Amino acid sequence: MTSPLITSTANTPASTTTQSVLREQVAASYASIWSSSLAGTLLACALSAVLYWQLRDPLILAWLSLIFLQLLRYRKSAGYFRDPKAAERSEFWVKRRYRELFIYSSVWGLAPWLFLPADNLPMTVLIMLIILGLTSGGVPAIAQRWPSVLCFVIPMITGLVTALLWRGDALHLFLAVCTMVYLGATLHFARLQNQLLTDALLLRFEKEALADELQQQVAIAQRASQEKTRFFAAASHDLRQPLHAIALFGAVLEKDLAGRPEHLHAARLMRAVRTLGTSLDTMLDVSRLDAGVIAPEVRAVPLNALFQSINQMFASRADEKGLQLRLRASPLCVRTDPALLQRLLANLVENAIKYTVHGGVLVVARARGNQVWIDVRDTGMGIAPEQLEYIFDEFYQVNNPGRDRSQGLGIGLSIVRRLSELLDHPVRVHSVQGRGSRFRAVLPASPAPSPPAPAVSPHSGISGLLPQRVLLIDDEVDIADAVAALLGSSGVALKVVRDEAQATAAFMRAVEQRAPFEVLICDYRLAGGADGLDVGLRLRQRFDPLLPLLLVTGETAPERLQRVRNSGVPVLFKPTPAEQLLATLISLKRPS
Repeated sequence: MTSPLITSTANTPASTTTQSVLREQVAASYASIWSSSLAGTLLACALSAVLYWQLRDPLILAWLSLIFLQLLRYRKSAGYFRDPKAAERSEFWVKRRYRELFIYSSVWGLAPWLFLPADNLPMTVLIMLIILGLTSGGVPAIAQRWPSVLCFVIPMITGLVTALLWRGDALHLFLAVCTMVYLGATLHFARLQNQLLTDALLLRFEKEALADELQQQVAIAQRASQEKTRFFAAASHDLRQPLHAIALFGAVLEKDLAGRPEHLHAARLMRAVRTLGTSLDTMLDVSRLDAGVIAPEVRAVPLNALFQSINQMFASRADEKGLQLRLRASPLCVRTDPALLQRLLANLVENAIKYTVHGGVLVVARARGNQVWIDVRDTGMGIAPEQLEYIFDEFYQVNNPGRDRSQGLGIGLSIVRRLSELLDHPVRVHSVQGRGSRFRAVLPASPAPSPPAPAVSPHSGISGLLPQRVLLIDDEVDIADAVAALLGSSGVALKVVRDEAQATAAFMRAVEQRAPFEVLICDYRLAGGADGLDVGLRLRQRFDPLLPLLLVTGETAPERLQRVRNSGVPVLFKPTPAEQLLATLISLKRPS
């Protein structure tokens, strides 16, 4: 006898669920086999004792022996619990269970034919009540499988009904009809219970299958994200290396050509380098934010100076497109990280200019209780409602299916989202197609800060401020030559080595000559896969624990960026502007 649930043995999600349901049903059926068998046997003994006391019929003992023989058969069922592959052989064990239930029920079905008295109504009623009670009590334990119910109920009830009909008188016919009505009701409720239990198991395993599928999709998404991060890291690093050399050589060239007609070409070259560097820095920002290596330095920040800086960044770009860029002066102050807030607002303004053809862009700040709202409004194309939930995703661009690179990389707003979460400055969007958009950043208000101390400019008279002897560990010849040209033009004696062994020799010579290095600069990736951070830390520990160490890298891999941050070593990211490199060296120089 086969189960209606088993429709296919193919390894499909549906068949897998069906097999799981069958496995659970069989396990539940065998779990109650000993308790139900013991209860049935005790009931048979009680009935046999009453019948033998009343009828003194030897057949009663023969019938009881059949019950005990059936009980002994259940010893074979214990093999289910010893079978290491019971779950895989559920169909075998469920068929054995059907067979045992059918034989057990048939033995009980013999009792009315053997012992039902023709003229003893109390005994007739007793036999009926015991068989019907056994039926009602046994069904819940086997209702998981509908064939089990039929094998257990039909033989014993059939034996009772046919024995009553065989008597032929009106009373026995009436009792037979009542028994058949009872049989119908029992089967009806047993079927409902079976469907309920089966549906519950199906729902359980379907949910588990959906959970497994969801987990697989999450794992796939995580792998895709990791692949994307690795691609960014590799591509960004390989591009930054030559660009770093170009930027430094360009700075030297621009300085040497000052006052000559060729200076214009050098200036244009540096503008192109800075534009390319900006694109790479955008990818770096994503990696650094994802790696958690950026820690906000929150303080009171006046908005007016910040707005002026943003205006200087984008005024010429707005003029080129014939747009009005207005940043209203504001006396308000907010609590934030000024550099990160400037990047957030700059990305919003850049995005507004990019998607605005006519009209302009307005940036305005308003006080609202203990908050400050900074709105960036444009009169651009606007954003469709169905696109609003995607605009902060990476590489998503409105109305740019062809990936026109003149419209950028499509990750500016994804950086805005990351900065918003990092700074806890919610950004809200309102847009109407054809009329423009408004991006609103919500910041905590702050009292005005104390005036800052005047900053030292690294661009004038810096030769005396720079360290005079610097050791650079970098296996890229072009980069080493570029750094040497830049620092040499500022009066710095630079020693360039390729690896740790050469650096060790250089340190030892410096000690012998009593001309120690004042700063050690290391690239992160060195020849042979050596780790520049480890190399720099070892050299410093061996020769001068107080020696300033500067890491210069094109790395964007989040795990490596996190490691650099945890080390506490200052780091510059390639391509490094010449002014930034010089200013950093000035800040690292130890006082004489």
